[in-house]
Amino acid sequence: MQGMRSEAGVLHLDLDAFFAAVEQRDKPSLRGKPVVVGGTGGRGVVSTASYEARAYGARSAMSTAEARRRCPPGTAFLGGRFAAYSVTSRVVMDLLRELSPLVEQVSVDEAYVDLAAGGHDLSVEGLTALGRDLKVRIHAATGGVRGSVGIGSSKTMAKIGSELDKPDGLLVVPAGAELDVLHPLPVRSLPGVGPATGDRLSAVGVRTVGDLHERSLTDLVALVGQAHGSGLFRLARALDERPVVPEREAKSVSAERTYATDLTDLGRLQNEIRWLADRVVARLQKEGTAGRTVTLKFRRYDFTTLTRSQTLPQPVDDARTVTEVATRLLGGIDRTGGVRLLGVGVSGLATYVQGDLFAEDAAPLVLEDEEPDVAEPESRTWYPGQDVAHADMGAGWVWGSGLGRVTVRFEGPRTPPGPVRTYAVDDPSLVPAEPPDWRGTEDQKSRS
Repeated sequence: MQGMRSEAGVLHLDLDAFFAAVEQRDKPSLRGKPVVVGGTGGRGVVSTASYEARAYGARSAMSTAEARRRCPPGTAFLGGRFAAYSVTSRVVMDLLRELSPLVEQVSVDEAYVDLAAGGHDLSVEGLTALGRDLKVRIHAATGGVRGSVGIGSSKTMAKIGSELDKPDGLLVVPAGAELDVLHPLPVRSLPGVGPATGDRLSAVGVRTVGDLHERSLTDLVALVGQAHGSGLFRLARALDERPVVPEREAKSVSAERTYATDLTDLGRLQNEIRWLADRVVARLQKEGTAGRTVTLKFRRYDFTTLTRSQTLPQPVDDARTVTEVATRLLGGIDRTGGVRLLGVGVSGLATYVQGDLFAEDAAPLVLEDEEPDVAEPESRTWYPGQDVAHADMGAGWVWGSGLGRVTVRFEGPRTPPGPVRTYAVDDPSLVPAEPPDWRGTEDQKSRS
């Protein structure tokens, strides 16, 4: 049995260790070394680990503290630079749109392409050549980032193909060979099979996709529920008719902060909500959108997470309204024991004509990222990996900070590994900077 397509016409691209790869490109002293990107404070979570760091057991969604225990001295632990990742992602997505009008971007580092809609040769030889060429072009256009490509008759097969040959892989699954590829795989390699479902299936002897294929629909529904069971039944038979849907609109804009110590003070919480609302609204205004639903996310000291939402009569894009609604939502939550994460989001987005021509650009939105934990978010703080510029030394990045000092390494994507200098945190000659451009010459000054 096959899905809808009789040819392998869907491509899945997954950029390898993307955030870490961009960091290594922009910071030559980190190339070939373990790099971990994510929250760098006490309760941070790893967003991406470079392959060098994965060799020591670091991986995404692990606590940063655990990654620090596993990785050797000299491992770079960096906060995220979403602006840098976004620019590189756009370059890659533009290359994919040259292949087909149907490109579905799933995240900043992942997308599906409908190759049939691009009029390509869909023979195995033609697809293999196309995949090889795409990988070479991505590597050149991004200054060294690599991606894994899977091509198959459905989104599921394309995604599994890209995962089976990581990193820097290319796997074409010809139409008709889906079950040969699927059945030997562990059941956990299927999309949507997490540890809990995997354990439940394993307990009844279902360890491979082949084992899954032998179970009836009734069995699977009894085991994991109607929606999940029928989904797994179809996946085990390579039945996936989901189309590639281009230009998925952002359904929400949000920002959140994790705190190194549990916050209990109401005034401080209100300040944090105001700060988060400012970030969200700046992004809304930059993108020319507004939203009707305001959501507050609140993670307690015991890691239980609550969300509260209110939908307004009209779309809003002003920080005062978002702050007021989020603060009102906070009032309805039991704050005993404190909060370790706060988030503010706006959804139900509608495009409108931008009213405020002077809206600030959005700060990088946090990915479970940790802004430095300070009483006044507006004060001068530095986080590891941040782009900076010095009046005399030129462009560089923050190596570390503490005790009133900040240490900077002065180098960029097109320079050799550079020198390290330390300054007072409030040194006026040191300022935050935009991400460096890996495509052109940097205006770094000659340095000793």
